[in-house]
Amino acid sequence: MPDLDLSPVSSEAPGEGETKEDIGLCLSGGGYRAMLFHLGVVWRLAELGYLGTAKRKGKHGKLGSLQRVSSVSGGAITAGVLGLAWDDLDVDAPGLSGRFHDHVVNPIQDFAGRTTISIASGLWAAIISTVNTKVVKVYRERLYDDATLQDLPDQPQFVINATNLQSGALWRFSKLHARDWRVGEVRNPIDSIASVVGASSAFPPFLSPARFRYAESQYTPGSGHDLQRPPFTTRPTLSDGGVYDNLGLETVFNHYKTVICSNAGGGYEAQEKIPRGWIRQSYRVAKTIDNQVRRLRKRLLISSLKTTERFGTYWSIRGDIRDYPAPDRLDCPYERTQQLANIATDLAAKDITTQRRLINWGYAMCDAGIRAWVEDGLQAPDDFPFPAEGV
Repeated sequence: MPDLDLSPVSSEAPGEGETKEDIGLCLSGGGYRAMLFHLGVVWRLAELGYLGTAKRKGKHGKLGSLQRVSSVSGGAITAGVLGLAWDDLDVDAPGLSGRFHDHVVNPIQDFAGRTTISIASGLWAAIISTVNTKVVKVYRERLYDDATLQDLPDQPQFVINATNLQSGALWRFSKLHARDWRVGEVRNPIDSIASVVGASSAFPPFLSPARFRYAESQYTPGSGHDLQRPPFTTRPTLSDGGVYDNLGLETVFNHYKTVICSNAGGGYEAQEKIPRGWIRQSYRVAKTIDNQVRRLRKRLLISSLKTTERFGTYWSIRGDIRDYPAPDRLDCPYERTQQLANIATDLAAKDITTQRRLINWGYAMCDAGIRAWVEDGLQAPDDFPFPAEGV
């Protein structure tokens, strides 16, 4: 059996594949906060032409074109809407920004104005069914209808990540397959987008687990490494993709030369008093472990960008736009962006001003990151998408 500890991103499928001269986009988890921040990110990418099929050239070499969107939790909500709207966007035709607003911005903003799950509705859902079932129902009714993975485009490939609590590995969903490298793959899965995004955003313990059912016959023979047998195959039990990889980095880093990584995840703050109760203390321990894993992935990516082993850029909702030396950056005072970064990680309704400020902040950070580190000669934006709100 291969060593699972070779690197923070090696265990998706050790030794698999090759690095292609194309672009992979990573959208992290972080609840509604991340969903809205990433909406601004993708909006600016659309304006800069990064959703198109034309091959691009960057500061350090060939970038290729966008071939994969890897998403987790809150980022998966945005990615699901983007993927289902892809054909309507007609990404290579003039006027993309307007179509993007109609088909992606409006539905997500409408969704963000209402709470997906509250304590009260969650407790009731736990009594009659499961909390995750309730979340999936809301996703289906308000965003995705009955769309399935087969309604996503062939290119770019949209990968929505979850964590397999049984195997301890990444479980990824795409139009091509649902797979865990240890358990195996189901080709051309017909899982609903609502259920897949529900698994990716099944934050433990309240929203987790998400349970799936497959027949043993649905799996490609010999596609799993060591766990291709029931119940691993027939009843996979999944949790939030952020449990394994909150950046969505693994399915991009191993395959693409250019990595654009947008991190809207929560922060980790020093805590003076540690609770004695074992439940709250265990939660703090889990956050500490999670923080270290995230830092390892971030360090690996940034190190590879500095050495140009990979091209691309990384930014965080908690970052300082002044660290990105792009000319004519949008005005984003650090103290105000930190207020946005400190919005709770939840699926609770956000007022319209907060929504627009989060979108503006993602838009501005993406603009600065791309123009500073990825490609020269791109025109600075005239203003925020929502100028009156700023950040």
